[in-house]
Amino acid sequence: MQKIEILSPSAVTNAYNRIRGKINHTPLLQSNTLNEALISQIYFKFEGMQKVGAFKARGALNTLLALKEQGILPHEVVAYSSGNHAQAVAWAAKCLGVKATIIVPKIASPIKIAATKSYGAEVILTDERQEAEDLAAEKAKTCFLLPPYDHDDVIAGQGTAALEAWMDEGNFDAVFAPCGGGGLISGTYLATRLFSNTSKVYAAEPEIANDAAQSYKTGVIKRFTTSPMTIADGTRTLSISERTFQYIKKLDDIYEIPEDNIIYWTQWLTHLLKINLEPTCALGMAGAFQWIRNGNTAKKILVIVSGGNIDPATYHKIWQHNYLENLPGV
Repeated sequence: MQKIEILSPSAVTNAYNRIRGKINHTPLLQSNTLNEALISQIYFKFEGMQKVGAFKARGALNTLLALKEQGILPHEVVAYSSGNHAQAVAWAAKCLGVKATIIVPKIASPIKIAATKSYGAEVILTDERQEAEDLAAEKAKTCFLLPPYDHDDVIAGQGTAALEAWMDEGNFDAVFAPCGGGGLISGTYLATRLFSNTSKVYAAEPEIANDAAQSYKTGVIKRFTTSPMTIADGTRTLSISERTFQYIKKLDDIYEIPEDNIIYWTQWLTHLLKINLEPTCALGMAGAFQWIRNGNTAKKILVIVSGGNIDPATYHKIWQHNYLENLPGV
């Protein structure tokens, strides 16, 4: 097996310089109510205001632009995805005049599938995630495979979200991001190390989709045979990759979040920040809350809110029970 080299943090700076002006510089949001209740300063990097409504636009665009710089922009790209990466690749390909074929498991959000088609991509549906990955690998024999996380330029591009937050505010004691395949948390780790060697970096993932946590604890990559049916659909990956594992090993910890807690924090962040967000986005705050409750009060915290593409069925599941009775204290 070929040894995978860790990127230099400067790769994130290079990605930012490449895509700036073509993506949105998304805002940092705060809730005074939440800060007072948790005795903390929490900054939310809201990628729901990004192109395609999610951070994935950063990595997809950076990868294609890097290929263009090298004079090897492909005539066609193929990707597999449960949703946001599908939209991102379709959008980035359209920007550069490249044909896109996206292979999506049927469990994906109908809204994300429709949005992918709206960018002009051909969408192929499969029964299972593994089938989607296998079909993409087959098509990659004749075109360029743009993976959702297992690529250096994807990782560097995803890291530009945290880079912007450090540029805008900085001096965070801890940084939290959700983890599916590991591209966002890998890029977030690199971006943080550009500015600080002491700030803590944490991932958070659903308890029932905890392949990254199991891999982190055992040192061996855990792979599911079928997609875990967490409400956080952005984390329904089968496993992290060898590439992202190299960064995940360096994290300070990975928090495993029960489904009820994902719903709880999705409701509260929607209410407090006045935004639409996917359940996946609540993972970082759920992890931050556990960290705060473990005695880390009066800290400055960055939480990456990864996207805002929520479909009506998921919205109904989130709001069929009311969790907005008591805001938690420490």
